[in-house]
Amino acid sequence: MNRLAAHRARHDTREWQVKRRERTRHLIELGGLVVKAGLVELIDDDRAVLLGLLVEAANKLQGADREQALALWRRRGKRALADDADAAQGSPLTRRSTAPAMPSGTTTASPVKSAR
Repeated sequence: MNRLAAHRARHDTREWQVKRRERTRHLIELGGLVVKAGLVELIDDDRAVLLGLLVEAANKLQGADREQALALWRRRGKRALADDADAAQGSPLTRRSTAPAMPSGTTTASPVKSAR
């Protein structure tokens, strides 16, 4: 594709093209959140596991404890985003884990690694 055609494609303002670019950007941002959470490395890029996690979360959101789950996940997400913003600005604060609390007596092999 030559430069003129590429330029025209980037500046195409037809409604369907604009909506397509907006949807693509939205999907890329959602994928970035999956990477930022460290899931890609933790599940060895297994898309069936990732979909299973998302289906499990969707099922939980259809249950009686929907509001409690949303509140918990929102707090953890905001904290993770704030911690990443602090790290990007060179803040000496360390990133807190956003992993769910483990049931009593359960251990984990290693902490979640940041995708930075």
